[in-house]
Amino acid sequence: MSEENKSNDRFDDTKETAKNFSEEAKETAKEFTKDAEEVLSDGKNVAVIAHITLIGWVIAIVMNNGDKKTEYASFYIRQMLGIMIIGFVLGIIPVVNLVGWILVLILWIISLVGALSGKKKTIFLLGNQFQDWFKSI
Repeated sequence: MSEENKSNDRFDDTKETAKNFSEEAKETAKEFTKDAEEVLSDGKNVAVIAHITLIGWVIAIVMNNGDKKTEYASFYIRQMLGIMIIGFVLGIIPVVNLVGWILVLILWIISLVGALSGKKKTIFLLGNQFQDWFKSI
């Protein structure tokens, strides 16, 4: 009889531990959800993601769609579209190919630093035009 009581006590203890763990997990998940919403609300992460190749740019457009659209993220999505177009155009011209890619790299670095700083910095030469041309994005 005593062995059966010990077994029941262990089972109850294990059950109580599992219940406590479950409650802690639910609370942690709620905190994580709150933190994730806060991080994504400022648009800075989306702006940085837009700088990670063409795939990152597409992901940034999807993340910046609908009710979560921020002007900050849209600014850098438009800017990166312009930089990618410049890179494509200059990349297909044989004589200016190397100089074009170096220019695009410099523009990309300037834009990425601006996105990381939290300020809207247009790139030199065509930055304002990109914002105007692609304002529907």
